Amino acid sequence: MAKALGVGGLFFRAKDPKALAVWYEKHLGINPAPTDMTTPPWITEDGVTVFSPFAADSDYFRADKSFMINFRVDDMDELVAQLTAAGIEIKNDQKMDGLGRFVHIEDPEGTPIELWQPA
Repeated sequence: MAKALGVGGLFFRAKDPKALAVWYEKHLGINPAPTDMTTPPWITEDGVTVFSPFAADSDYFRADKSFMINFRVDDMDELVAQLTAAGIEIKNDQKMDGLGRFVHIEDPEGTPIELWQPA
């Protein structure tokens, strides 16, 4: 059976796409989408990707949003310090045995983001 090999991109609407792309690059190190063959794309490191539909009434992230983006991170303490210094609110800082550490933030347009440093 043919199958999906991984996530090839995440595409979503934004009020100000250019400013939002700059925010993701500045705070999370994600290259903006290439606009030509010379612009490098964001290349992720090998690792776990979780694909998980949530119940419609889940309170794990904002009820007015239909999705949350989860990013694996390499150094949660350093990233939290950088984000805090930039005035980005850190929410739900928690550790889960066997899974790792999780922190929630939002981008400037209110998209829920979960940062995850695997155990």
